[in-house]
Amino acid sequence: MVPQIQILLFLLIAVAAVGVVAKRWNIPPAILLVLTGVVLALVPGLPAVRLAPELILLLVLPPLIYSSAVAMSWREFRFNLRPISLLAVGCVVFTTAAAAAAAHWLLGLSWPVGFFLGAIVSPPDELAPLAIARRMQLPKRILVILEGEGLANDATALILYRFAIVAVSAGAFSFGRAAGEFAAIIAGELLWGIAVGWLMLRLRRWVADAQIEIVLSILTPYVAYLLPEHLGGSGVLATVVAGLYVSWNGLSLISAATRLQGIFFWDVLVYLIEGIVFLMTGLQARTVITALGSYSWSALVGSAAVVSVVVILARFVWVFPATYLPRWLIPAIARKDPSPPWQWPFMLGFTGVRGIVSLAAALAIPFTTANGQPFPDRDLILFLTFSVILVTLVGQGLMLPAVIRMLGLDNAGEREHQTDRAEELLARRHAINSAIQRLSRLAAERELPDEVVRRLQSGHRERLRHFEYGPERKEDHQDLTSPPDEIEFLLIAAEREGINELYRQGTLKDEARRRLEHELDLREASIASHQHEQ
Repeated sequence: MVPQIQILLFLLIAVAAVGVVAKRWNIPPAILLVLTGVVLALVPGLPAVRLAPELILLLVLPPLIYSSAVAMSWREFRFNLRPISLLAVGCVVFTTAAAAAAAHWLLGLSWPVGFFLGAIVSPPDELAPLAIARRMQLPKRILVILEGEGLANDATALILYRFAIVAVSAGAFSFGRAAGEFAAIIAGELLWGIAVGWLMLRLRRWVADAQIEIVLSILTPYVAYLLPEHLGGSGVLATVVAGLYVSWNGLSLISAATRLQGIFFWDVLVYLIEGIVFLMTGLQARTVITALGSYSWSALVGSAAVVSVVVILARFVWVFPATYLPRWLIPAIARKDPSPPWQWPFMLGFTGVRGIVSLAAALAIPFTTANGQPFPDRDLILFLTFSVILVTLVGQGLMLPAVIRMLGLDNAGEREHQTDRAEELLARRHAINSAIQRLSRLAAERELPDEVVRRLQSGHRERLRHFEYGPERKEDHQDLTSPPDEIEFLLIAAEREGINELYRQGTLKDEARRRLEHELDLREASIASHQHEQ
């Protein structure tokens, strides 16, 4: 037990140190963590650190997917469902087929083994590209599509992965049967994810305790993931659906105190998980290299180059027709959603970075098939997967800022940001006006003292004047009054109603809505804390 604890502490220290360096050098931590892991893995004398595949697929993957889904805007996800689906399903299937064909015709692997390799290396990991894209202010829609693809593509790949294991063991593959099972798995996971999201939100509302609700939020992804995974599905899609359901419906069912505590908890949890996982990815270099004694390095390097090039090119080959062909064939789509400039699909094509899911799937390859025979080319598949991860994550990841500048997309989202800020200011004024109107009704209904009403109106009108001049104007931080807590709670509720009204109408973006909601949560938590102290 002591060595494992020491290794865990070492990993945490490494994650913290690399995080500091990555921030100073302005490099995505995921890239630097993988490179650090590779260097440490090759240092003589250091103990080998092995990554258990079930640790990733059953313990790490669900909370990462769920947290991303909760942070995702359901409205933007639904609006971009077509491009997201074409990437998360179509591109993954196409890349699997392209990699299988290359492995069979160029490397001499059997079709089942080639299909198996393709399923492993097909799903991109959008964490590092998204970190760069957000920093360089790419258009919001590109970010949404990348986020949505990152949520759903693992489900497609893991389902194909399970089909491939069966194909390798049996030596044959039935496309019709696989297509039917694929459709059944998707339908089942959609229903299960909605059911889990609905049940957990009602349970959290019934509990009404922030700490217990956070524990339930941790359990939610595992409840959504484990049952479909046990029954032969991927579990990923159910987890995504549960997270999106919570994102859309949690506003009215989760208390402000729980949201505030949950945000900080999940931010730290996800940061630690991602950091350790990327570091562990690099640390697998020794495991990968020691298993390749029977292969020549020239053959290994050539095979890695072939698979990496095919995986990268397959995404570009898919993205451009998937972007423009539906608009050419269906005029209604073109009228509703005009074609983007060519730089957008090129940008999406360049972000096909592979990551931890591919490595975990490769490490999870069984040593023997169902009939007891050694799993064919297991060590080679593991090496090729690791090579594709390094080439795409490090190579494409480091080149991405230069590509964004070359395409002229850096700071392209600045105008969208200005529009969003204008919408946010409108929402703030609308919310404050809603609170002032509620105050007038409360004053008449409860016969509130004139002094209290005047002080409350003065505070809200001062806030309204502040936002009429825009966010650049410094806010007057003087304590205007400490109004009765019950009235203040009701006024905050009125502001929430005003904000939600604009959100439901579609005139307020989800990101701005979350920011305003967070401010109201802070105000409500401050009043609740003041009540507790008294």
